[in-house]
Amino acid sequence: MKKVYAKEEYCVGCRLCEVHCVVAHSKYPNDIIKAFKKDTNRPLPRVIVEEERPVSFALQCRHCDYAYCTKACITGAMRKDPVTGIVTNDEERCVGCWTCILACPFGAIKRDESGHKVASKCDLCSQTALTPACVEHCPNGALLFEERDN
Repeated sequence: MKKVYAKEEYCVGCRLCEVHCVVAHSKYPNDIIKAFKKDTNRPLPRVIVEEERPVSFALQCRHCDYAYCTKACITGAMRKDPVTGIVTNDEERCVGCWTCILACPFGAIKRDESGHKVASKCDLCSQTALTPACVEHCPNGALLFEERDN
């Protein structure tokens, strides 16, 4: 399965991956201005830039082969698609218990309390695009979307 990989040697910590992730998951996925100026319930970025100078890199869900978050989820909201391997969170079923956050070994799931309390995590923009927005808009090629042998 294709996943997002960070090349920390090219990341300058500009956070454009976070910006474009917010836009892609907003009410206005094709308009950055409207996403930031008109969307009053703007989603959290599902990618997080970790900065510890001189190294920075984008962190997002690894869509693990054995996804601990799906095992920990008490409502079945966190699911791994058996065909694509993408781990997604059904926000309608999520009750905001945060057990998935505790179970994730990478710290890639965040609390989104801006509206209905839900877990927020990368879904590889699977509903909207072939290439995740963070990868598509990274100006330095610090994010790759590719399939690798593990």
